[in-house]
Amino acid sequence: MTTLANRPKTALLVIDVQNGVMGESYDRDRVVANVSTLVDKARAAQVPVVWVQHNSDELQTGSESWQYVPELTRLDAEPLVQKAFGDSFEDTELESVLADLGVGSLVLSGAQTDACIRSTLHGALVRGYDARLVSDAHTTEDLSPYGAPPPEKVIDHTNLYWEYQTAPGRTAGVVATADVDFAKISAG
Repeated sequence: MTTLANRPKTALLVIDVQNGVMGESYDRDRVVANVSTLVDKARAAQVPVVWVQHNSDELQTGSESWQYVPELTRLDAEPLVQKAFGDSFEDTELESVLADLGVGSLVLSGAQTDACIRSTLHGALVRGYDARLVSDAHTTEDLSPYGAPPPEKVIDHTNLYWEYQTAPGRTAGVVATADVDFAKISAG
């Protein structure tokens, strides 16, 4: 259970599923479909969906590459957090958004596995959140020309180590899209 007092709720984070991020991502269509399924499940369970959107020289605010992929639609009532660093908490309003919602448990999806997903997972856990990664709803591009493993290995490794991640008073772990049950996660 979260170490954050009076924060019993769960939220789904949708991180950087933007045109400029997903264009070259591994297994893009399946991952986007899984993120869409998660969004539908969260909305049906009245679990907050919090959207995170990266801003950089390559993802300039308002540009086509900065926009979320067309398969996903954010509702006006759903928070949108702008960020400029890998960790979605770093120099953003994410913590205050989650506090206002009473959220202490996070379910993470999006991109990129080896950057913003990993940074946000660790950032959440050290801040006292429970942090679950959806194993088949995150992806990355092929950075093997720069010395990284192939994207499927990056994803597999992240799923492996996050499954066994621990911290006092907090829950980590990995769950597949088909197995996400927001009512059960919210209950602890």
